[in-house]
Amino acid sequence: MSRSIKKGPFVSPGLFKRVIEASKSSGKEMVKTYSRCSTIIPQMVGMNISVYNGKNWIPVYITENLVGHKLGEFAPTRVFRGHAGSDRKAVRR
Repeated sequence: MSRSIKKGPFVSPGLFKRVIEASKSSGKEMVKTYSRCSTIIPQMVGMNISVYNGKNWIPVYITENLVGHKLGEFAPTRVFRGHAGSDRKAVRR
């Protein structure tokens, strides 16, 4: 279920403050955040944001196409190594 239009997108207040401060400065510094549930807003375009996935900091470069998505979508928490295969040696034809 999506969030109400009346409320607007959710962005962590601390992250929003750091994004505004980083956008005012001319340097391209990386903003680190634990807030995976925050929505990417237009003020973040062109920034590098490091998202914590529980083990590592995953750098995410924000482009216009990412606006409206959540930060956690681009920092997977699990590694998919494929489905368990059947044991071919046990099967005799």
